Amino acid sequence: MLPPRNGRRAPFVASRSGGRRRSGRQPPRLRLSVVGSNHYPDLPARSTLRRWVGMALLGRNAQINLVFVNRQVGRRLNRQFRARDYPTNVLTFAYQKRPTVVAELVLCVPVVRREALEQGKTVLQHLAHMVVHGVLHAQGHDHANAQESRRMRLLERRFLAHLRIPDPYA
Repeated sequence: MLPPRNGRRAPFVASRSGGRRRSGRQPPRLRLSVVGSNHYPDLPARSTLRRWVGMALLGRNAQINLVFVNRQVGRRLNRQFRARDYPTNVLTFAYQKRPTVVAELVLCVPVVRREALEQGKTVLQHLAHMVVHGVLHAQGHDHANAQESRRMRLLERRFLAHLRIPDPYA
């Protein structure tokens, strides 16, 4: 989790496991499923994906499925659900936002790779951005208008900076 912007932290108490948690609250729970990563051996470890998702959840409980697909599946899903006949980098299917975020993020690996190359980023940097972007969509953030877009980009920049990933919009 990112520290609050004002620099103050909530009090912590030791948990039975020896870890620290916010007093009076249980730590957020994340049920993460990763599908299709076996087709792409260069993808980051599950623990890395979990860290990216957990950070972007803003302390909320969630059940998230990350689904890695090829260009054909990405195109079919984008055509079926967005009426756009091309594969896109990430599609977010948000099934529930409260009290627990329940969503599926479909990441088209060939598109993410191509965009990373075109944008002069590493695949890991761009993939982290797409995961964070998708998780924010799953919580109801959007970029449909200028104000929402500014808010979403601000969050993306903060999370990625925390991961030491350069500003994707610079």
